[in-house]
Amino acid sequence: MILAAGRGERMRPLTDRVPKPLLPVAGKPLIVHHLEALSRAGFGEVVINLSWLGEQIRDLLGDGGDFGLSIAYSEEPEALETAGGILQALPRLGEQFVVVNADIYTDYDFARLRRSDSPAHLVLVENPAHHPEGDFSLEGSKVGNADSPRYTFSGIAQYRREFFAGLEAGKLALAPLLYKAAVQGRVSGELFAGDWTDIGTPQRLDTLNRPGGT
Repeated sequence: MILAAGRGERMRPLTDRVPKPLLPVAGKPLIVHHLEALSRAGFGEVVINLSWLGEQIRDLLGDGGDFGLSIAYSEEPEALETAGGILQALPRLGEQFVVVNADIYTDYDFARLRRSDSPAHLVLVENPAHHPEGDFSLEGSKVGNADSPRYTFSGIAQYRREFFAGLEAGKLALAPLLYKAAVQGRVSGELFAGDWTDIGTPQRLDTLNRPGGT
C-alpha cells in the first residue's frame, strides 16, 4: 500500500494544485519511483489511498499496467490519517503487506522484506538533521523505546492484519499505535543505511533535485 492521501500542508504552495506524491524528483513523480521499485522487487498488486487532488494520481497511474502492476484505489473524501487509511483499505490487503509513505525518496530494495511473525516490522534510518531525537530504539531486530541510540522511522513498514485488529474505522494516527506495540515488544525492525529523504519541505525537495542530490 502506498499512502498518498495527505494534503502536504508544509509543501505549500507546491501542493495547492499538485498532490505531494506527484512532485518530481529526478524527473519523475515521487510515487512513480515507488511503483518502479515495487515492481522490480516482484510485487504485483498495489493499493493507493487518495484524497487531496487524488484524481490527478489516478489519471496518471491508471490501472498500473505501465509499471507491470495492478493498482487499486482507496478513496477518502476526507483524509483519514495513516492508520485510518490503512484500516479502510484493509479488505483489499493481504494477511501480510507492505506500506510505504508516498512522500519519501529512497533506494531501499523492497525485496529485502520477508514474511515475518511480527505484527509490525519497521525500516529505520539514521536520524536526519530535522529530526535528531529519532523515534525508536533498535536492539538486534527488536524495536523499542529505549533512550539511546534512537533511529527514525522511514515510512516503510510491513504489517500483519492482526496489528489493526479491533480498531474502529475513521480518522486514526499510526504513531501512537506503533509506540504502544513497541513497548509491548510486538515490533521488529531493521536499520537501512542507503539513500532516504523525507520530502517534508520545499527546501528538501529542492536540495534533492540539485545535481548530485539523488
